[in-house]
Amino acid sequence: MDAAVDFALRALLIGIGATLVLDAWTVVLRRAFGIRAPDWALVGRWIGHVPRGRFRHAGIAAAAPVRGERPLGWCFHYATGIAFAAALLAANGTAWARQPTLLPCLVLGLLTVVLPWFVMQPALGAGIASSRTPNPTQARMRSLATHAVFGFGLYLAALATATILR
Repeated sequence: MDAAVDFALRALLIGIGATLVLDAWTVVLRRAFGIRAPDWALVGRWIGHVPRGRFRHAGIAAAAPVRGERPLGWCFHYATGIAFAAALLAANGTAWARQPTLLPCLVLGLLTVVLPWFVMQPALGAGIASSRTPNPTQARMRSLATHAVFGFGLYLAALATATILR
């Protein structure tokens, strides 16, 4: 298989797999503890306002709805997972992906918390690292745990992909 195709296919499979693990985690949290899952429609709403020159909101829930915001948000969620998987592969190589190890996945998973803390949460009106939420410490810990789960999902998906693409 061509190296570029191999890279792209692995990034796609690992990113989708890791994001599925993350989504399964949010289902468990909701069912076991009543913790609400992220509303990807609000992320889609934010994306829908970007072409109109609106990058930051006091509170995204109060912003005007955007047509197709829910599927747009879900696509962004999975595209982000794929992009992070591509970053993992770029940093570690496709040779690593043939025999993946856990540590690079967990490190990247935890590093990915930078995006919501310093980009998405401020843009959606929650402040830097959830500083404008009712319980910032709880929100930060939940973000760290979620991104650690994403890192573990990267590892599981990399293992599965290594088996599939032998």
